[in-house]
Amino acid sequence: MNHPHPELGTPSKLVAGGLRIVALGGLAEIGRNMTVFETNGKLLIVDCGVLFPEENQPGIDLILPDFSYIRDRLNDVIGIVLTHGHEDHIGAVPYLLRERGDIAIYGSALTIALISAKLKEHRISPLTREVKEGDIEDIGPFSVEFVAVNHSIPDALAVVIQTQAGTVLHTGDFKMDQLPLDGRVTDLPAFARLGEAGVDIFLVDSTNADVPGFMPSEREIMPALDRVFRSTRRRVITATFSSHIHRVQQIIDTAHEHKRKVAFIGRSMVRNMKIAQEMGFLKVPDGIVFDAKDLDAYDDNVVLICTGSQGEPLAALSRMANGDHQIRVGEGDTVILASSLIPGNENSVFRIINELTRFGAKVVHKGNAMVHVSGHAAAGELTYCYNIVKPKYVMPVHGEWRHLRANAELAIATGVPRKNTIVIENGIVVDLIDHEAQVVGSVPCGFVYVDGQSIGDITEDSLKDRRILGEEGFISVVVVIDAQSGKIVAGPDIHARGFNEDESLFDGVKLEIEKALTRAVADGINGTHQLSQVVRRTIGSWVGGKHRRRPMIVPVVIEV
Repeated sequence: MNHPHPELGTPSKLVAGGLRIVALGGLAEIGRNMTVFETNGKLLIVDCGVLFPEENQPGIDLILPDFSYIRDRLNDVIGIVLTHGHEDHIGAVPYLLRERGDIAIYGSALTIALISAKLKEHRISPLTREVKEGDIEDIGPFSVEFVAVNHSIPDALAVVIQTQAGTVLHTGDFKMDQLPLDGRVTDLPAFARLGEAGVDIFLVDSTNADVPGFMPSEREIMPALDRVFRSTRRRVITATFSSHIHRVQQIIDTAHEHKRKVAFIGRSMVRNMKIAQEMGFLKVPDGIVFDAKDLDAYDDNVVLICTGSQGEPLAALSRMANGDHQIRVGEGDTVILASSLIPGNENSVFRIINELTRFGAKVVHKGNAMVHVSGHAAAGELTYCYNIVKPKYVMPVHGEWRHLRANAELAIATGVPRKNTIVIENGIVVDLIDHEAQVVGSVPCGFVYVDGQSIGDITEDSLKDRRILGEEGFISVVVVIDAQSGKIVAGPDIHARGFNEDESLFDGVKLEIEKALTRAVADGINGTHQLSQVVRRTIGSWVGGKHRRRPMIVPVVIEV
């Protein structure tokens, strides 16, 4: 846990009728989206997602928002509003409901279906409230309106929160595709209506704020997919998010056109596509889908749809690249990465591309073919929205610092005063009182790591140790000393990992350890702990000077 801005101090109690906004994730990062709204003693949460670990976080499965700000006030939470069904917006809900299981969840039909299936795996029976665009729900002191927006998953919603203090419009993730696959466009007339009525704070998706122009339409992908399918001799393997229903629909349509059978690979992919098909969001021709277990019964004229487009270590595509999946990628196969690179995942994705290419596969990705378009609005679309909404204040969300800053500059260019752009990070508290917004303090807000069954027990020190072990190596030194004379009777025995396995490597330092221990005993140092530190310093200096390494060193001194 850390305190983002100690100089701000802890905010004072919220005044009656005021609205407090605290982001516990999603600012200065892409993922972990969670924003808490407070008025009249009640809390409303918008989104509760996860962040996936980077390479410098070994052993970590997921990163959660920091719930410590609301942990003592869980009884005041009156609802969780989910804008859409992506993991970075719903993935942390099971962990929050473990702390209080009867919080009502509001979301669209597809979003509720996806979160319900996820919670079932966690053995949690949620209290859900299905909503749709145009609905207005009174959730305690909050009046919440839902607005249709276009995104890379169907049934996404923007959220309008109205209180005594003023009106907040939260876009969630959105773009303005004018020819979406499902025909559901972002409801700009609703944005205009809200703008006419007056939007006090506009929370805006910043992911592509530094990308000029407009995002291409999803429909423009089809020719590129068709060319890939035509040129592939063997199997087509496509990787995408398990919730990216639009992209899966396009892959199925193209497979049907080329008379290829389709199989879903991975538990989450199978689960989500079944839900989408049952609800009518995914149209699957009869007889085209087969069970992946029966793959051996089919020839190479198949399409395999799996997860792993971001290089996730446990996802199907990563395991194929590592050679530890039952599906072996080889010469003549084509792998399609239907995704945009999420910052921090570049090395993992490039490693997978290299490995698959080494196996003989052709790898097609956004960098060399138009097989994916982003689900987030580019600068031209954001500027368009600012001119429609004309907000009083702008608070960019969902993006790294460069995205947040770029989004703020777009708002300023459309006439929003610079002092009214609130570019902040997680944990900083913003109060809206009588339609006036200001930063009033900050609260502790850090990373909460999930490692297997452990939640929050992993610290930065633990990660530092793991990084040292992985990058610098490990050395243990065992020395046995006579308790009476202080002389070495056995050892030093040195065992190392991550170094040249030649045992003679450490011959030189053994003599130095013996000399250092002899000097220490002569100087009156005779405790095993003190002598262990002598051993640590000696071998640490040696390995640092000789090998430019800083391994983890475990010295053991035993008295007999």
